[in-house]
Amino acid sequence: MLFSLALMFLLGMILGKLFDLIKLPKLIGLLLTGMILGPSLLNILDVKILLISSDLRQLALIIILIRAGLNLDLKDLRSVGFSALMISFLPALFEIFGVIIIAPYFFNITYLEAALLGSVLAAVSPAIIVPRMLKLKELRLGTEKMIPQLIMAGSSMDDVFVIVIFTSLLSLSSNHVMSSVSLITLPTSLIFGIMIGIITGLILSWWFTRFHIRDTGKVIIMLSSSFLLLSLEHINTTQIGFSSLLAVMIMGATIQIRKENVAQRLSFKFSKLWLAAEVLLFVLVGALVSIDSIFTFSLGAVVVLAISLLFRCIGVVLSLVKTNFNYKEKLFTIFTYLPKATVQAAIGGIPLAMNHPQGELILSMAVISILITAPLGAFLMDRFNHRLLK
Repeated sequence: MLFSLALMFLLGMILGKLFDLIKLPKLIGLLLTGMILGPSLLNILDVKILLISSDLRQLALIIILIRAGLNLDLKDLRSVGFSALMISFLPALFEIFGVIIIAPYFFNITYLEAALLGSVLAAVSPAIIVPRMLKLKELRLGTEKMIPQLIMAGSSMDDVFVIVIFTSLLSLSSNHVMSSVSLITLPTSLIFGIMIGIITGLILSWWFTRFHIRDTGKVIIMLSSSFLLLSLEHINTTQIGFSSLLAVMIMGATIQIRKENVAQRLSFKFSKLWLAAEVLLFVLVGALVSIDSIFTFSLGAVVVLAISLLFRCIGVVLSLVKTNFNYKEKLFTIFTYLPKATVQAAIGGIPLAMNHPQGELILSMAVISILITAPLGAFLMDRFNHRLLK
């Protein structure tokens, strides 16, 4: 197992750096590392790692959401107002709707399974977007109209919204039942996720104020609290939903509001953790992928992906109706909402791990969406930011 971990980290970092040098997202190199080391090619990864793959990927997802919460500046949300709210869910809803319409024609799946597939594809990638928006803020490109702030705030909320939709649809799709009682799962997931996240964040804020704890200790406490929230969702046997992942992000956001200086330091600590978690996440997803299945679904996958992105672009344009953005700024915002990576890697393999009948299709589509949209979105943002933004 230690030998496999060493190979994952060393080869992953080497390939990631090579892709970084040619101006492509390093996560593509990490995915290829998993494919090379995994069962599809060399098959030299220890089976014990593959058995706990879902838990390791969930750990990476928790780190993503805690970082998003700690960096969620509500002042930015208030300043950009209604558009930030709209862009946090409308493009994702349009993309899911597009997949529901088109996917059953290309794959032998139901509309509910198509909705589940759409919820996996619909999230944007903070790993690609956020660093570029921070760079735009440094260069003062688009800052007069708060374009980078709008995109960062909207993309963070977009991910959480999509994850909540995904967990609800996964439960409905696995049970093959959609009753009137099941329809309350989504709203109650949102409500109780927000409430419990706020309560947990307030408790931790009080704890960090009342007792002197080193920042490393605070990180361990926040991770442990997140694990408890996930366990609480798993033991919930009622029809009343609870989104533990939403609670995790709201917990971080509450700490950011109550103790801003502490939140900044903790965000830095979690960014260091993410360096290792990112390698594990993308390498393990690559290891799960069957190369044969990618070629089997590739043609239909590309068509479904292209049409779903078209629906997404319409959603972005409608979200910006109330803004004073010109057509160049709206086009740039569309570019920023194209790349997919982190969330797809974190949740794309969950249906397969649960033996969902469309698990292999969903995972293959998630990987194909990363391989196509991550370099495309990164290239468009880097190539046209000076041309489209003031």
